[in-house]
Amino acid sequence: MASLSVCIEMVFAALPIAERIERAAGAGADAVEFWGWRDKDLDAIAATCADAGVDLAAMLGSDAPLTDPHGTDAAVRDLERSIEAAAEAGCPNLIVTVGPEQEGHSRDEQHDAIVEALDRVAETAADAGVTLGVEPLNTAVDHPGYYLSSASEGREIVRAVDSPAVGLLFDVYHQQITEGDVTRGLTESVDDLTYVHLADNPGRNEPGTGELNYETILSALREAGYDGYVGCEFSPVGDDAAAVEHCRKLLAD
Repeated sequence: MASLSVCIEMVFAALPIAERIERAAGAGADAVEFWGWRDKDLDAIAATCADAGVDLAAMLGSDAPLTDPHGTDAAVRDLERSIEAAAEAGCPNLIVTVGPEQEGHSRDEQHDAIVEALDRVAETAADAGVTLGVEPLNTAVDHPGYYLSSASEGREIVRAVDSPAVGLLFDVYHQQITEGDVTRGLTESVDDLTYVHLADNPGRNEPGTGELNYETILSALREAGYDGYVGCEFSPVGDDAAAVEHCRKLLAD
């Protein structure tokens, strides 16, 4: 069975970090996640997670762009620092955003640069027990200029690296905007999936506030055999705890 994570950058966001973790645990989450780690006290977060009985599931692993063919060394160093930090904090997943499109370089060149950077750090990640989840993002609403928007290209990148430490993070909200047909996209990606994010569309709010039928989506994901983390990466329009509890029920049904 999949485990429920809460992105504390967006849910319970008005509270201090320790209280966000405690509230997520109280609402039934199995884990928490966040974005950038460099401005956070990872030791304190890990201790709070242990006290609250939740995992630290994921954090953002990439600052330097992977898309720049001339910046691969910098991207590798950046990812290696994140892998080390994740391993020390007991965090098994790093979210990898590949960066913006690079002027003067073809998409093939940028695609190959992403694959090279990930391939160079894959063994380090595997040895550290950390999985890198490559995330496509929508470019139409939230991330104009970002290189990777399609799940199909995400799968191509992951399969080219061919490492159990590198997989696909499928964000249902982003892929609904970019491609639609998210149930098919998820199930076709299941062998490559390392993480799933959910939010409704439009608005990037909790399930039930938009056009997505999460009962159907999560049922199909469950039937496909996915048993990793499903992250609540949305801004609740209602009560934060109630939104998490609703997601817990959707995941269990």
